[in-house]
Amino acid sequence: MIYDMFNLENKIAIVTGASSGIGKSIALTLTEAKANVILVSRRLDVLNQLVEQINKRGQKAIAIKADVSKKVEVDRIVQETLKEFAKIDILVNCAGINRRAPAEIFSEEDWDNVINTNLKGVFLCSQAVGKVMIKQNKGKIINISSINSVIVGENIPAYDASKGGVKQLTKALALAWAKYNINVNAIGPGNFKTEKTRSRYENEDKSKEVISSIPLKRWGEPQKDLSGPIILLASEASDYITGQTIYVDGGCLLK
Repeated sequence: MIYDMFNLENKIAIVTGASSGIGKSIALTLTEAKANVILVSRRLDVLNQLVEQINKRGQKAIAIKADVSKKVEVDRIVQETLKEFAKIDILVNCAGINRRAPAEIFSEEDWDNVINTNLKGVFLCSQAVGKVMIKQNKGKIINISSINSVIVGENIPAYDASKGGVKQLTKALALAWAKYNINVNAIGPGNFKTEKTRSRYENEDKSKEVISSIPLKRWGEPQKDLSGPIILLASEASDYITGQTIYVDGGCLLK
C-alpha cells in the first residue's frame, strides 16, 4: 500500500533544537507518525516537559541537554542514542539562532555564535550521525534551512550566510553519502508562527506587512504546514530524493 511508504513506526529520530518552535513541532510530528525521538536542546527543563507529553502518547522520548556547536557534546548525543536504541534512522538538524545588527557593526562574537550553531552544528551532527548511518547503509538527514538561503533579510548577515551554507552543505553531504543509501535534504521555511516571531504576527501592522509578501496570504503554522514535508523526507517515500531543499513558504520565493 502507498501509505506504508510513509510509515515511521519504530524508527529512531534525533531532533536538535527540539525545545520550542519548529523543532518542537517536528518532534511531535515524528511521534504522531510512531517514531521514537531523542530531543536535543540546551534547555533541559523544557525538553523534560515535552518528553512527558510524548510518553503519554505511547511513544518513547528521551531528552539530552547539549550544545550542537561542540563536537564532544555531539558525540555524546550519538553515544547516548545508540546506548538506548542501538540505531539512528533519522536526524533533523533544527537547532538555530539569530542575531540582528547592521553589517558594519555586527560583532565577531555574534557572527561566531550564529555560524557555529546554525552551520557548524549541522555539520557536526550530520558527521557524527552519518558515520552510524554509513555502517547501517541507510538513513535520512533533514536540515532546516530557510528562505534566507535564497533571499536576504535586513540586519541579519550571519543568519543569511548560515542558511545559505546549510543549503550547500546539504548538497555536499547528499553527494558524499548517496552510495551509502543516505538521503540528505533540507526544508526551507518561510514566515512561520513561532515563539520567536510572536512580536511580529501579533502586531497587526507588522503582520499585514509580512502577509503582503506571501502569495497564499497567511503565516505558516508549523504543525499544519511542515508535517507533510517532514514525514515525506523522513520516510521511504523520499528514497529517490536527495540534495534538495523544499521551500515551505506560502509562495514567498515566487516574487
